Amino acid sequence: MAQQDKKQILILGGGFGGIKAALELADQADMAVTLLSDQGSFRYYPTLYRAATGGRLAASTIPLPEIFARRGVRLIKDTAKTIDRENRQVLAVSGKKYGYDELVIALGVITNFFGIKGLEQYAYGIKSIEEASRLRDHLHKLLLDEGKPDLNYVIIGGGPTGVELAGALPGYLHQIMKRHDIQKRSLHIDLVEAAPRLMPRMPAAYSRALARRLRKLGVTLYLGQSVEAETADNLALGDHSIASHSVVWTAGVTNHPFFKANNFALSERGKVTVNEYLQAEDHIYVVGDNADTPYSGMAQTALYDAIFVADNLKRLAREKPLKAYKAKVPVYVTPVGPRWAAVLWGKAQIYGWLGWLLRSAADFAGFHDYEPWWRSSKHWLAENQDGSEVCSICAPK
Repeated sequence: MAQQDKKQILILGGGFGGIKAALELADQADMAVTLLSDQGSFRYYPTLYRAATGGRLAASTIPLPEIFARRGVRLIKDTAKTIDRENRQVLAVSGKKYGYDELVIALGVITNFFGIKGLEQYAYGIKSIEEASRLRDHLHKLLLDEGKPDLNYVIIGGGPTGVELAGALPGYLHQIMKRHDIQKRSLHIDLVEAAPRLMPRMPAAYSRALARRLRKLGVTLYLGQSVEAETADNLALGDHSIASHSVVWTAGVTNHPFFKANNFALSERGKVTVNEYLQAEDHIYVVGDNADTPYSGMAQTALYDAIFVADNLKRLAREKPLKAYKAKVPVYVTPVGPRWAAVLWGKAQIYGWLGWLLRSAADFAGFHDYEPWWRSSKHWLAENQDGSEVCSICAPK
């Protein structure tokens, strides 16, 4: 079948949902699949906290050409700007136009600082390889420039990312102090959460187990504390301030501005309103973090949504009736420090070493969703190896 006779499937976004949808449709002889992303690599978000604390970058990023090698998917590095619904085209920042018969949007979310003064200027983040590397550089720079670590490290946000980072940071800081031959000294790692408990959407027992584990690792919890502002030297909370040059913001995200700019119908949560087929409008599907579905925000949900939409597009091509969407409850896994994780699987709760094994298995499955076993094994093994450090003292000899 000639390329121009095939149904044109345009996918926006190179994250969990976008890549999975492209892979699911790549082998369809009657479809021409194009993936448009502003990034050249896939970011595996569940391991970015490890990239910031000594892990190998290979465990958190996979080049898109590697994922789609010999898969027949057209890859375009560009940024979607506007939709011409009448002519079924997406105009990109480059000025180029990309046509579609069916459009799948999976753009993910962006950081939201909630208008808190100073955060965007002074706080660090770990939502990308670049941010994680910048934080790791900062931790080393303090040692090289001053010969001592920052005494107060503050993580804002008691969600999964904040909890995971807080669990990994104590061991990593002592590790790099040892490598730099810095005399061991007391460090203060604080986790600030505006809600009265960690991961407030989870069962109370799950939150308590996370809190106990973090306190055992030496992390001080400030629960029910809101952040007022940040300066170069201090973080102001509701009733006191913390002196620190090392504040990490993990607390907030908001939907991609593309949707508001293109007049999509949004829910009170700022997510895109979709129908029973995950359609926002005729010929436009929205999946993963962008869609207003019960478990939006989870990587597992993005994968599930992508498979669902891809299956319906196949059914549509064969003139079969579309299936209705049924949300799937994800399995929640939260690693906290070395070889320990909390797991919520339905009503079952698992803690400790077994939870860590389940997380490790989940990461392998996550990589295998995108690559054959021999490549996914490479990324999975890299997750538990020390990475090449950012300074000459720590660099492997």
